[in-house]
Amino acid sequence: MREKNEKVQAIDIKKLSLSDKFTLSVATLCGVGYTPLMPGTAACIVAVAVFWVFKDQAMFAVFTGIAILLSFMFCTRAEQVYGQKDCKRIVVDDFSGMCLALIFMPRDITIVFIGFWLFRGFDMLKISPADRVERLPGARGIVGDDLVAGLYANVLLQLLKFAFKITS
Repeated sequence: MREKNEKVQAIDIKKLSLSDKFTLSVATLCGVGYTPLMPGTAACIVAVAVFWVFKDQAMFAVFTGIAILLSFMFCTRAEQVYGQKDCKRIVVDDFSGMCLALIFMPRDITIVFIGFWLFRGFDMLKISPADRVERLPGARGIVGDDLVAGLYANVLLQLLKFAFKITS
């Protein structure tokens, strides 16, 4: 888990290339990563909001796949620009993991609430293999542990959905 009190290296945005500016825009989820307190949680709240916008579950699944792909494409470079392993400003991984947790879930406030807390809990606990995945270099480590947490949360939610016969 990332240190909450870690200092993030200051970067001069004006000196960055257009490509690096775009990379940071994606990695910070258009600036959500600059939220002063709990930027990862803020990114998860954005993911929940996006989930509510999509009425079609298949389209949300496609959107989630694209978000995951973008996470892998941009997180390694963002980490290099910030000069810090798994910089707390990089939150597109949290966003993607939260989206994964909600794939094929009904639009039920209780399920979404439980899913949010399950994902955040699994993301913080780093239950194996997430702990090992997190140590991988670059995007594989940055994004991978969040995908494991999202998968764990989704599986538990699917079981709850089945056990309590919750439908859309």
